[in-house]
Formats: sequence, C-alpha cells, structure tokens
Amino acid sequence: MEQAHRLGRVQGYLGGRCLKTIGVFDSGVGGLSVLRALLLEIPEARYVYLADGAHAPYGERSAQQVTERAQHITARLRKDQAVDALVVACNTATAQAIESLRQQHPDWPIVGVEPALKPAAALSQTGHIGVLATRGTVESERFARLRTRIESESSRALHFNCQACDGLADAIERGDETTTRALCARYLDALRAHASTPDPMDTLVLGCTHYPFAADILQALSGPDVRLVETGVPVARRTRAVLGLPETHPSDGATPQITLLSTGDPAPLAQAAARWLGTTVGATHISV
Repeated sequence: MEQAHRLGRVQGYLGGRCLKTIGVFDSGVGGLSVLRALLLEIPEARYVYLADGAHAPYGERSAQQVTERAQHITARLRKDQAVDALVVACNTATAQAIESLRQQHPDWPIVGVEPALKPAAALSQTGHIGVLATRGTVESERFARLRTRIESESSRALHFNCQACDGLADAIERGDETTTRALCARYLDALRAHASTPDPMDTLVLGCTHYPFAADILQALSGPDVRLVETGVPVARRTRAVLGLPETHPSDGATPQITLLSTGDPAPLAQAAARWLGTTVGATHISV
C-alpha cells in the first residue's frame, strides 16, 4: 500500500489519457479490502468509496432491502460522481442485487464479488474447503449456483463446508477485537463439527469482504496448514479488464485520488481507511 500512496497527486490526466473514476460500495468498511487491491492494481484511477453505514450490516437484511439499497446507491454514484465503472464490494449485495443492477444499467460496467470457491478448489489438496460468509450470501440462489457449478466442473470430489457467520462483519466493522476473536473461534468450531468428510480442511474461503481484516485471527485459529483465500485481487484484475486499461502500471506521477463517503457516521470509515489503507483521507456524510 505504501507504493500506491507515495507518488504525486494527479490532475486528471496521465500520459494524455483521461483518468478513470471507479465507484466502490459496501454496507460498511469491509469493502476497503477490495479497494486495497484496486489501489495496487489500478493506481492511476480515481476512487469514490461509499459505505452504507446507516444500513449496515447487509448480511442479516432481507434480499429486498439489500436490493433496494444497492439500487439507490448505484444510481446516486452514477449520477453525482460520474463513475466509469462500479465495483460492488460486498458479497451479500453481489449475491442478492447485482443481476438487477446490471438490468437497470446495461450500458455500464458493474463488477461484483463472490466467494472464491474456484480459486480455493484449485489450491486445495484434500478437497475439503471451508467457507465463511454472511447468512445473506450462504442462503442466496447465486451462491448455490456458484457452488453447484464449481462442483460439477471439478474432476474430483469437493466438499464445501459452509458457515453463516452472524455478527462477525458487524464486530469487525466496530473494531471489536474481543468479539471478533470469539466469533471466529465459534464459527471455525462449527465448520469442524459439521464437516461432511474425514479429510482435513486445508483451505478457508473468506466469503465476506470484511473478513480479510480478521485474517490474522482466522489464520492463528485455523493453523498453519490451512490456506486463506479472499477475492480482492481477482476483482481488481477484472475491473482493469472491463475498463480496457493496460496491465502495465504507471511508474511515475500518480497516486490514487480517493473520496470516502458514508451514509452513517463518517469517522469510523476514515479511521478504518487510515488503519487498513495507510491513507489520511477524510470521510464525508452523504444521504442516500
């Protein structure tokens, strides 16, 4: 992240090209894990990050509520911020709302996130893969289709052991390390207790964008033989591709311009960005 922030301020153009503006939204601060990957992959862009803090967390809301929030936020970002592409940096919002967003905006690139089942299947030696995600993701039709597709395409038996983690995203959002640690332990114990195969779990999918910020805790509780898999890097690469940007990064003169917006109290977003992105950008309240 230091590499992404130590370069000079851009003024709207780079090498004669107009810079792209990328909108990113999540229910709260979890999507900063995706923004972190985007900053490293596309440092020559502008970013507008919106945290829907007034309605967080999404994972325990109804599909209709999540879809309505996603539609309002998407329309606002497109109208007021003139973003060139949108990254839905929330697994729950992707699972429940991205299809409707693409129907409403067919002429506009929208990139979603989804639990990294395919990369995990490629990495796993035992075929026993744990998945931690929100209830909204685990119980969605989109997740069920993804799981079925990965299993059917595999040449060997895969065992996806899925666990809905009520309250975990909220604890991470609040920076409550004690509760975060307790919930991580509880849900990992549940994964082990309900395993459908005697083969050891060797891969753990972090199926919510908040969870990478608890990766150290999850790794310590899982043990060194379990590999953690998240989605930020592939999402960033996909965003570069849909924008038609070259893969070579600029070597000079560009640091990402970041705007931070929150429908709730903006202070936690600014604090989280400082802690996890190493930036001192302030955050602004917005009504959506």
